[in-house]
Amino acid sequence: MSLYAIADTHLSFGTDKPMDSFPGWSDYTKRLENNWNHLVTDGDFVVIAGDISWAMNFDELKADFDFINRLNGRKIIIKGNHDYWWNTMKKMNAFIEENGFNTIQIVHNNCVEFDGFSVCGSRGWFFDSEEEQDEKVLNREVGRIKTSIESSHQDDKIVFLHYPPITADGRCDEILDLLKSEGIKECYYGHLHGIAAHSAVDETVDGIRLKLISADRLGFTPYLIKKF
Repeated sequence: MSLYAIADTHLSFGTDKPMDSFPGWSDYTKRLENNWNHLVTDGDFVVIAGDISWAMNFDELKADFDFINRLNGRKIIIKGNHDYWWNTMKKMNAFIEENGFNTIQIVHNNCVEFDGFSVCGSRGWFFDSEEEQDEKVLNREVGRIKTSIESSHQDDKIVFLHYPPITADGRCDEILDLLKSEGIKECYYGHLHGIAAHSAVDETVDGIRLKLISADRLGFTPYLIKKF
């Protein structure tokens, strides 16, 4: 089995907001489907680290989750800043069960445990955002990441965030300090596209390996995290 990851699929089968008009995104859903199914087997797992769908509610989300559910492997989903359909775990799990989306599970104040490692994470917080009220949002996200990490019984905890904890232009010390104090060695994130991706930090910082996994950065191909 293998663990893969990708972020920012930005699906819009249930809404009218395709990404094809953006440079590099032409026919992206077909490219994603082909690349994914060529690489991923039904025994594998894929983390989708936020900005999964442009849907505003569960009705608009159905077509996007149907697409994801039909892709090979099992999917572990984390919230992004554009996932406006996101709700309580109870409501999201009920939606998944009612619609038979049996290859999809949610990470939200919890983790997914495997033999020897765990998948942890949350949306995170973008330190340069002008859309959110700084301290309150940051404290909430730090708490969610901490809760997710501490729910794991494994020594090896791999963290997935949507927002980058650090870029070439700045860093979120609160999140980086948390990851360091919890002994995290790997952190993968999305959110950065196009020109913004040039500010991505793909290197080891404070002993933590960081990598951008936004879909366009990966050529719409899930990235291999580890075989197990």
